[in-house]
Amino acid sequence: MIGRKNMSGMAIIAVGAVLLIAAATVAAQEPSAAARAAPAAAQAWTLRRIMHDGGWLMWLLAAVSVVGVALTVYLWMTLRVAQVVPRFLHRELVEKIRAGSMDDVRRACEYRPCPLSLVVLAGIDYLRAAHNPKGDVLKDAMESEGVRQAEGLMGQTQYLLDIAVIAPMIGLLGTIFGMIQAFSGVAFDIASAKPVVLAAGVSKALLTTAFGLVIGIPAMALYAYFRRKAAMLVSLLEVATTDVLTALVDSKVK
Repeated sequence: MIGRKNMSGMAIIAVGAVLLIAAATVAAQEPSAAARAAPAAAQAWTLRRIMHDGGWLMWLLAAVSVVGVALTVYLWMTLRVAQVVPRFLHRELVEKIRAGSMDDVRRACEYRPCPLSLVVLAGIDYLRAAHNPKGDVLKDAMESEGVRQAEGLMGQTQYLLDIAVIAPMIGLLGTIFGMIQAFSGVAFDIASAKPVVLAAGVSKALLTTAFGLVIGIPAMALYAYFRRKAAMLVSLLEVATTDVLTALVDSKVK
C-alpha cells in the first residue's frame, strides 16, 4: 500500500510538471548557427530575457501555465476510481441494502462522500419521502443525480481544453502586437530600416506564439487523456448505480 502511494505521488509530480517543463524548453534551446554568428548580446537567451522581450503577455501566458499545472494535479488526484466509485463502498452499500439496514447505508454514504454515495443518497431520500414508492420514479431520481455527477466529472476536463485553445491565441496576439511595434518603428525611421534590426524585432514578436504553443500542445494532450479517464469513471458509476438500484427495488419497492 505504501509503495502504491509513493508511485501515485511521483506520478502526480511528473504530470504536474509537464507544462512547466515544456514552457522551460524555450529557454533551454541551443542557439542556431545564425544565432552563434550574431553579437554576443543576442545569444543570451535566458528565461528572464525571453519574458522581458515577450512583453506583458508573456506573464499572462506564465499565469495560464501555472493554472494548467494546478488543474493537471487536481484532475490526477480526483479522477480516480477510489474517489468516484470506491469498490469497497460499492460492495458495502449493496450488502447493507439487501440486509435492510437503510440507516447504515445512509451513514456509509455520509461518511464517504463521492459521486456514488450522492447518487445512492438521492434514491434513499426518495424512498423516505414517498408513501408509495415506485420503481420507475426511484430510477429517475437516481439517474438525475447520476447525470449531474457525470456532467461534473466530464466538465472538469473542459478547463484543460480551454487552456489549450486560449494559450496559443494569447501568443498570437502578442506576436501581432510585436510585429506592429517592429514595423511601425521602421516606418517612422527609414534610416533604421536594416534587415538585422527588423529581424530582431520580428524574433521578439514570435516569442509569445512559441510560448503559447509550448503551453497549448501539452494541455491538449492532457485534456484527451483526462477526458478518456473521466468517461471510464462515468461508465463505472453507471454500473454501480444499476447494482444499487436493483438492490433498492428488491428490498423496498413492491
